[in-house]
Amino acid sequence: MNQGKIIEYIEHDRFLCTLCLEDKGNKLHLLTPSNKEVNLSTNRAVLISRSALDTHKSREELLEKLRQTEDYRNTLKNAVNVREISELVRDEDESFDHKYLAQLAFGEDVTDDHISALVRALFDDRLYFRMKDGRFLANSAEHIDKTVRKREEESLREQKITEGSLWLKAVKNGADTHEPACKEEIVDLLIQMALYGSDARDYKYGKELLAKSEIFDIRESRNLLISMGVWEENENIDLIRMGISVSFTSKQLAEAVNLSKTTAEGYDERRDLRYLSAITIDGPYTRDFDDAISLETDGDNLQLGIHISDVSAVIPVDSIINREAAARASSHYFPGREIPMMPPNLSNERLSLIKDNDRPALSLLARFDTGGNLLEYEFSPSIIRVRHQLTYDEVNEALPCENNFQKMHDLCRILLRDRMNRGAISLTLPELHVSINPDSSLSLKLVEQDTPSRKIVAEFMILYNHLAAEFCKNNEIPVLFRTQPEPNEILTIDESGYIYYVFRQRRKLRPLVIDTSPAVHGVLGLDAYTHVTSPIRRYLDLVVQRQLGGFISGTGVAYNKKELEEIRMSVSPIIREVGNIKRKRLRYWVLKFLSQNPCENYRAIVIEEFKNKYSIVLCDFLITAEIKRKPGFILHPGEEISVNIKKVSPWDDLLELGYV
Repeated sequence: MNQGKIIEYIEHDRFLCTLCLEDKGNKLHLLTPSNKEVNLSTNRAVLISRSALDTHKSREELLEKLRQTEDYRNTLKNAVNVREISELVRDEDESFDHKYLAQLAFGEDVTDDHISALVRALFDDRLYFRMKDGRFLANSAEHIDKTVRKREEESLREQKITEGSLWLKAVKNGADTHEPACKEEIVDLLIQMALYGSDARDYKYGKELLAKSEIFDIRESRNLLISMGVWEENENIDLIRMGISVSFTSKQLAEAVNLSKTTAEGYDERRDLRYLSAITIDGPYTRDFDDAISLETDGDNLQLGIHISDVSAVIPVDSIINREAAARASSHYFPGREIPMMPPNLSNERLSLIKDNDRPALSLLARFDTGGNLLEYEFSPSIIRVRHQLTYDEVNEALPCENNFQKMHDLCRILLRDRMNRGAISLTLPELHVSINPDSSLSLKLVEQDTPSRKIVAEFMILYNHLAAEFCKNNEIPVLFRTQPEPNEILTIDESGYIYYVFRQRRKLRPLVIDTSPAVHGVLGLDAYTHVTSPIRRYLDLVVQRQLGGFISGTGVAYNKKELEEIRMSVSPIIREVGNIKRKRLRYWVLKFLSQNPCENYRAIVIEEFKNKYSIVLCDFLITAEIKRKPGFILHPGEEISVNIKKVSPWDDLLELGYV
């Protein structure tokens, strides 16, 4: 019977010292030091004293005895050196009972109080011993060291959370405060939360930090980073998430300086085409000029020259710059930010076809008769010198009175007509340009791509790429061809208009394939096609240029088919991902513009209808969106409607539209 005995059990992670008023078999009726009576299952009792008190004494006397016992046992507990006891028994591969360990701590003559003190000390410490089946096992030295390190880390973590949360509160409220020593770690944690949300590596830690800062929406991490100046207001987090470098290392920059000083090998062996009136035609903000064109009259014939900067003559395959270019896959252009594939002293200077500078090029010289029929062509390593650096607008303005521009335009129209006759599909739409004004407002403008100057450049570059692919195919030069089977269905333009047609036809296109085997490019209406006209901006173009240039010069190709396939497999996913980022980023700016102009009405065309919504295209921006169906209001594909903004959030890609 346990009546009158001191019963100790654990409640809310602390020892309770109680007196058993009645033993009910499987239940013990206990008196607590706070003068409460509780029932406890017998198997929850940790310690039961050997001696018993007289339960017939007054309640005050019993409570006083309980308090004295509790105080005395805690005093004894503080005298227990758990570490010393552990060192005495650590090498013994066995378990120990309470009394034996109490005797090691206090001597042979131990009481219930000594045993309780020992158990309390081991329970509070939990470092040197663990309990199993009512007995104690000593932890190994390795386990102890690991636990100590973990406790130190947890203590440091708690300290960082406390300091970090105070700092984040101040940042959130716009108050000046001292930055904690762990600032860098806190910032890294916020970046994780902003980029990956609940998938962040240290999500639990980050959520705890934010909660202690009284921030319960992890999306606030982004705003904190902006307030700190770590991120810009319109930071491209998709780009950060992808891990694309926005700058170059000191080693890469040093190599770029050395390469920019070198003269391309074999200049004397190159064809001197500096006598040609070569021009570049680009946008007003272009700084990396990788293509130039010339057109000369040769009797009744025309000689078209398309000159592509010979990047392969300057950038070695085994260079650091080449490896970085492969990792970036291409140059990336965003409103307010340009991330070149190569350092600017190469991309904008040494490799760029700058006016009045001699530059190595890989030139296509194509001869046409007066009817625009291709008579012959050849590729040649060359030296060129650009005479004029022109913009698209300048060429358009000069075209009516400039005979050579007119001839270029006439030739490009013949080339386009021939491709269309071979099944090409024209799906050109205006391109949306975003400008960030000094007051942070946005200006959005659709720039026509069907102007004469843009058609000239586009058609001549298509010709170069096509003839390069044909040349490589005929000469069995391993390159990366671009192929695209004919669409599943060819649509026609109806009364719904050109925009509706383009968006519907694009959905019928089959995937573009990059492969070492040539095949038709159905959309362009060509039997062979590659990309080689932008080696400064696109890595795969540089790869193809090395193959084409190496064969023509006789120095040999840089890659075999297997190596090309490896390059394709490593670079293609980056190209796809960057393409997705660019589309998402353009959409971000459109939503940002809409958030700045929420009261306007916008034209839209219904593209497709679903059960509960319609897919539409916003005509002023040429992006797709969705709008919920309205009861009793039926729309049809191709129908033009007017919509307004109900809710928009650029960061969350949220656009909720209503009917006007």
